[in-house]
Amino acid sequence: MLHASMTIDPAFRVAPVHRRTFGSFVEHMGRCVYTGIYEPDHPSADADGFRADVAELVRELGVTTVRYPGGNFVSGYRWEDGVGPKDQRPVRRELAWHSTETNQFGLDEFAAWTRRLGIEPMMAVNLGTRGLQEAVDLLEYANHPGGTALSDRRAANGSPQPHGIRMWCLGNEMDGPWQIGHKTAHEYGRLAAEVARAMRMSDPDLELVACGSSGSTMPTFGAWEAEVLEQAYDYVDYISLHAYYEEHDGDLASFLASSTDMDHFIESVVATADAVRAKLGAKKRIQLSFDEWNVWYQSHHHAKDPGTEWPVAPRVIEDRYHLADAVVFGSLLISLLRHSDRVTAASLAQLVNVIAPIMTEPGGPAWRQTTFHPFALTAANAAGTVLRVEPQSPVRETARYGEVPLVDAVATHDPDNGEAAVFLVNRATDEHVSVDVDLRGLEADRIASCRTLHDDDVYAANTRERPDRVVPRENKDVRLEDGRLGVVLPPVSWTVLKLALPRA
Repeated sequence: MLHASMTIDPAFRVAPVHRRTFGSFVEHMGRCVYTGIYEPDHPSADADGFRADVAELVRELGVTTVRYPGGNFVSGYRWEDGVGPKDQRPVRRELAWHSTETNQFGLDEFAAWTRRLGIEPMMAVNLGTRGLQEAVDLLEYANHPGGTALSDRRAANGSPQPHGIRMWCLGNEMDGPWQIGHKTAHEYGRLAAEVARAMRMSDPDLELVACGSSGSTMPTFGAWEAEVLEQAYDYVDYISLHAYYEEHDGDLASFLASSTDMDHFIESVVATADAVRAKLGAKKRIQLSFDEWNVWYQSHHHAKDPGTEWPVAPRVIEDRYHLADAVVFGSLLISLLRHSDRVTAASLAQLVNVIAPIMTEPGGPAWRQTTFHPFALTAANAAGTVLRVEPQSPVRETARYGEVPLVDAVATHDPDNGEAAVFLVNRATDEHVSVDVDLRGLEADRIASCRTLHDDDVYAANTRERPDRVVPRENKDVRLEDGRLGVVLPPVSWTVLKLALPRA
């Protein structure tokens, strides 16, 4: 058996656990909205058409924020189409995903849904086909208390109280040639600064997110962030990052190491943002909003011809996730937590049906994909302060990322509640790893729980017929003695350990 070791000490602080790390994303794409969170004819639907079975799973998942309405969708979206009497809302072609948008679900429905679930809404404005005026109009409609044309229109539409949206994305993936209204870094940076200034005239306390690169492999990566921030630094609080990962050509070892690429991506953007800060002599630091991340088999999606039809809520990129996907997913969460000093918001893309942890059938059941479990358990157990963990681990050579440690980990410490949690991943494809953890600095009393996500078949998945084929199970191969913890991690696995501590 292979062996690894690590030390967990409360002095190795990174940053507080940010609840916004556990955000998600709802886009008008495929069946995320229609027959996902919203299906008026479903047996579980409430009076507003929201699926109660999906809402229950969203609560269990632990989602704290939701970014809306896109995504590529937002770059052609007219927000006015989705408010007011539903029988008067226009039906339009949706260019980004080649579908028909009925606009039966819009801003007011989204705000009502998030309010009902206790979720913070995060809104994106269209800077593709629209610009400054439309953005400030949307802000007035959403947030102004009353007494103006747009705020009174919101009240007349059934929402007398303002929606109170604090976090706003200034467009989406504007660096991408696929984006409606794609712009150069100079064009976008100037527009983002202009829109941000105007929005702050309405409310100086908004939190504004400028578009960063839509991936670290973009030819403009780095230069894009530098140019955009040089123009908009004083007016924005965040720069965004987007990343998706998939297994290529049966290379499981490289796929399991995907979080090393996320680490590099984050650290590169931090370096660029801080270089701009130094150049401008600015005092504040730009934070990172990793507002799209997931496992997504993009190569499968891009191979398909959209055809000539314009369907309503078609089944698109409904990836079925297996055990290996969930292990990679869990390791990406470890990376996000590890960088909590700068990544202070994140959005799993997406929430329901579309590359999602929750799947539904129209008129039928909803169930958890394999990726549901590491998200739910991390959101439930990560609390207090993130602690840096540096495992001493065997390494393996990978084709895509070079030499990679087999064991990765992060921990959180919550002395007020007498708890700590350790999140571990074993990237080995066929070997168990015994991990020795020095916990003497934490003075752990006992192991409260140890759960491992693993299956002998790394490609086992959950389905409608077998929704619990892959679930976390109790790991009994764990011990705690004299401040040292030992746990055996099976190959291709993700584990969460909960520890009970003396209360502060």
